[in-house]
Amino acid sequence: MDVLIYLIPIALGMGLLGLGAFLWSLKSGQYEDLDGAAQRILMEDDDRPLTDADRAETSDTSD
Repeated sequence: MDVLIYLIPIALGMGLLGLGAFLWSLKSGQYEDLDGAAQRILMEDDDRPLTDADRAETSDTSD
């Protein structure tokens, strides 16, 4: 039972540390664009929307 004297403050301290880390990440904008991050995972590096120049270039080579 004497060990609870040490474990309870350690548990409370770790809980406060975790809460502080969560509040810091919330304040720094880590949760701003969750949908964008989910979509970027699915796209490859060379995937990008076609511009007008790209469309003209692809139509010239297909003739």
